[in-house]
Amino acid sequence: MTATRVVAFGGGHGLSASLRALRRCAPELDLDITAVVTVGDDGGSSGRLRAERGGLPPGDLRQALAALAGDHPATRRSAKLFQHRFAEVPPPRADDPSGTVSRLEGPLPHVSGIGRAPSFPQGAGVDGGRGSAGAADRGAGLAGHAVGNLVLCGLMELLGDPVAALEHAGAMLGAVGRVLPMSCEPVGIEARVRGADPRRPDEVRTVTGQHQVAVTTGRVESLRLTPVAPEACPQAVTAIGAADWLIFGPGSWYTSVLPHLLVPQLAAAIVASPARRLVTLNLAAEKETSGLSQADHLAALRAYLPELRVDRVVADSKAAGDPEPVARAAESLGARLVLAPVAVTDGTPRHDPAALGAALVPVLGADR
Repeated sequence: MTATRVVAFGGGHGLSASLRALRRCAPELDLDITAVVTVGDDGGSSGRLRAERGGLPPGDLRQALAALAGDHPATRRSAKLFQHRFAEVPPPRADDPSGTVSRLEGPLPHVSGIGRAPSFPQGAGVDGGRGSAGAADRGAGLAGHAVGNLVLCGLMELLGDPVAALEHAGAMLGAVGRVLPMSCEPVGIEARVRGADPRRPDEVRTVTGQHQVAVTTGRVESLRLTPVAPEACPQAVTAIGAADWLIFGPGSWYTSVLPHLLVPQLAAAIVASPARRLVTLNLAAEKETSGLSQADHLAALRAYLPELRVDRVVADSKAAGDPEPVARAAESLGARLVLAPVAVTDGTPRHDPAALGAALVPVLGADR
């Protein structure tokens, strides 16, 4: 029996949740998993590395690799290392310019969880990728960076090929699957946003940069990449053509999911692929999708790739609310709506990888 080849599109925490769910399906369904990851990030650690070193922003790629890391204790530890984020070093005391005494006697910076970013003062250059001179003067070079981002940046410089770098990193983590960039060159994300300035709710302006689009308080009316037609990663195009399933979402719709549809070669490969297509809907709207219903999320897919046909749409039973509008929107794409409890039980809008995996097993394992 041949493996079922699955290609999952996205970035950030949404793609990570999807990949963790697919990993839980993998033994039962014999899945061959490929993640195709957006490369538009310009905020935080990724934005700083992109601005300082060039090349692909590594953060979303790192998260995908960590989600696919093997189960051996050593590889799990390596995955935690990749996700570990450096805390800020306290400034030296006035009576100790070298910082020696304060570092020896003072409390060590505390990181409450592996992979969780510490709090930084405004302007420290972590959240928005723009640092003040004061922050830089305090040695913020490592503060806020994830170890895996630095490793990937180094591998890409060493090997001169982002795909080879990702394959090497995947081997380091014993990855159960493959991670590919949607393009081997970084892209920019721009959006035309109505009401980006709350004082001018009817004004439409261009918001530039993935981070700024993600946190906009207005309504995104259109989206584009810069360059407008970036070259697709050739290995990603090949994987799409050979896939049995193409999976979109969950994730930030405008900055993680839809950008793949704006890469002409990827869009053409998605339309031409004989694979079945599945969309996993988000549990709640984010800032960039404020005011969009779940049905609107599906309509956005069709708006950016009118030829897209979908086979199944998976939505959380509670998050969907009245399922009829969502079912009709799914039918407009040729899909059937599948409702299942896929959220964590603490009430936060996060997918539970075990629950999502359980919901995906009968979908991905069904005969045509």
